[in-house]
Amino acid sequence: MTQKQINYVGPFITLVFLFFVVGFLTTANGQFQGPLKAAFLQNAGDLKNTFATLITFSWFLAYPLTGGIGSSWVTKYGYKGTLVRGLFIMIVGLFIFFLSSWFTVKFPDSSVQIASATVPSGFFIFLIGSFVVGASATILQVVINPYLVACTVKGTQPIQRLAIGGSSNSIGTTIAPFFVTGIVFGGLSMEQVQVSQLMTPFIALVVVMFIVALVVMKLSLPDIEGTKAEAGEKLEKSVWSFTHLTLGVIAIFFYVGVEVAIGANINLYAIEQEALNGPFSFFGSSSLTIFGINFAIPALMATLYWGGMLIGRLVGSSLSKVPPRVQLVVTTVSATTLTILAIAMNSPWLLVAVGLFHSIMWGAIFTLSVAKLGKYTSVASGVFMIGVVGGAILPLLQGMLADAMGGWRWTWLIVIFGEVYMLYYALLGSRVRQSAE
Repeated sequence: MTQKQINYVGPFITLVFLFFVVGFLTTANGQFQGPLKAAFLQNAGDLKNTFATLITFSWFLAYPLTGGIGSSWVTKYGYKGTLVRGLFIMIVGLFIFFLSSWFTVKFPDSSVQIASATVPSGFFIFLIGSFVVGASATILQVVINPYLVACTVKGTQPIQRLAIGGSSNSIGTTIAPFFVTGIVFGGLSMEQVQVSQLMTPFIALVVVMFIVALVVMKLSLPDIEGTKAEAGEKLEKSVWSFTHLTLGVIAIFFYVGVEVAIGANINLYAIEQEALNGPFSFFGSSSLTIFGINFAIPALMATLYWGGMLIGRLVGSSLSKVPPRVQLVVTTVSATTLTILAIAMNSPWLLVAVGLFHSIMWGAIFTLSVAKLGKYTSVASGVFMIGVVGGAILPLLQGMLADAMGGWRWTWLIVIFGEVYMLYYALLGSRVRQSAE
């Protein structure tokens, strides 16, 4: 049976939903920075921002360490078998999240002294959980990205399918900040946050993901011919010999790094600006009420940023005739311009608007990186995940700079540097010099 004879609509819908799960949990994890900074890091002194960004760091550290595991599992167990294993790893990580809050409540005096900072032991358990759930997200994406590119769905192109998956991912990232600030913490201010509020939501997520894993086990998810090596097959070349992939891994390092830096740290920047300049105003009010829950404006900055990414991806899913290279050029130039203006005007609002242009960069970079790789595609997808460590390194570096410089304003120069490299990749680095087909 050939690929064209298989109906991939069902698997396509399944993977689009799992992309939602990855987006939701990735952003929810990052949004715990602010609340956990208040709940866990009250005695961290001048290192509060550094420790808070370790939450994002530990998540994205999993990408370079486990991407290769995901691609080897695809070869050994197939796409479906790898998905199921990734989901069960996610369940373990979410349970560790529960244990972190349980341990802190049960043993409130257990802490670790690092330099001048006193940090509860439960915070480090949370970091372990963040790494484990990040590992599961890595493994899921090793399957999702190449599958969406390669599966044939009538009336769509590869970059469109990635944009549709990305739109689902963005719905998850948009909902997640509301979930954290509104559901988990009930719209409370940061000073009122209690660690005990974490336990019930995490157990609920464990149950939901267990049900999802059972459903995926029952679904049909056929492998796609020509996208992976067969078990025992030796590839003749190193996947690193394809320069457009290698430079693409660096591009995704900067893309994920700057995307997460804004998404995870913009709330902290907005809180700082509010403390210096007074409350933000949105249509004459310093807060918004959503579904009966009152939110301070700074707590919604990340929601608006990820919401902009959702809008951009919905638009991107209709751009079937615009090549990915052109899309990447336009979006990087636009994002660079907005970030320069944000620094010049010291305005978090302009950084929120960057989300609109970050929206379709992932799909454009991935599509350009795996072009004409044939049976190297699944291995390339695992290698590609190495670049996602940018989401760990750049936000952490930014947090350290914010502590060292006494503020967030000039740390956004990191974003400009990343955008410029991606522009280079779009114009020159993505040219295919060696093909596997």
